[in-house]
Amino acid sequence: MSRREISFYSEGAKLHGDLFLPDGAGADDRRAGIVLCHGYTGVKDLFLPDNAEWLRRDGYAVLTFDYKGWGDSEGARNRLAPFSRVADCFAALSFLAAQEAVDGERLGLYGTSYGGATAIWAAALDARVGCVVSTVGVGHGERWMRSVRRPDEWFDLLARAAADRTKRALHGESEIVERDEILLQDRASAELSAAARRANPAAIDSLPLEFVDETLSFHADWVVGKIAPRPLLLITTDGDRLVPPQESENLFARAGEPKKLVTLKGYGHYDVYSEPAFSAVMSETGAWFGAHLPARKNHGQIG
Repeated sequence: MSRREISFYSEGAKLHGDLFLPDGAGADDRRAGIVLCHGYTGVKDLFLPDNAEWLRRDGYAVLTFDYKGWGDSEGARNRLAPFSRVADCFAALSFLAAQEAVDGERLGLYGTSYGGATAIWAAALDARVGCVVSTVGVGHGERWMRSVRRPDEWFDLLARAAADRTKRALHGESEIVERDEILLQDRASAELSAAARRANPAAIDSLPLEFVDETLSFHADWVVGKIAPRPLLLITTDGDRLVPPQESENLFARAGEPKKLVTLKGYGHYDVYSEPAFSAVMSETGAWFGAHLPARKNHGQIG
């Protein structure tokens, strides 16, 4: 089977995922492996199967998974803890490297949206990662959250986060709020994400307010320079009003070589998950991995 359900452990919690294997992969034909990191409130079955299948057809072993507390995975429900997600990514890499059909010395990461920051953090800290792609990724959590708010909305959010910080310390619980109170989407993004989530029962509409505090210190552009000399591709869109293209541009400015920034013209944030933008994203992604982390060893690798 080209896709099978798997499980592995991160910080003691059992995580569930899907492993996509290309035809012919095995102990005698081991392939490079790529872990896919989904975004803000996504789950493995929302958007990422299409990316995984594309890369599988390119010859890669690909892993998608639900973070702790999301989808079918164990853990505190729906807690969007960015540094815990990085730990999940480490565990996913370890699981993938242990598979008979995978060359554990040739691993890559692909992250989308909030998962772009996850992938960059994980790559910066884990030398096993040989190649990275971030699509419409967040570079600086505080800058991003402030960029989509008016000044009064921003200061109100900080006040709510401070009150919740005290509540968590005194009572051990965070206030649960509507997803759209934290993620202020533009009209196009709101319509597209709502339609996608309606079709996926694992997608959720509420989050603990503690996510705000954790995102205020989750800055991929602090560590992106640590990835070099491993290659980094950043893909953004000029019409992204949810995660502005400046996030990828700032990451690019701080990254070392080899690096590449691709700005797709005429698309918004969620357009990257559907045609024709999807093929543009994955063509760039496939070419980048193909050049720097080929599916089979010694097949034209450069860099």
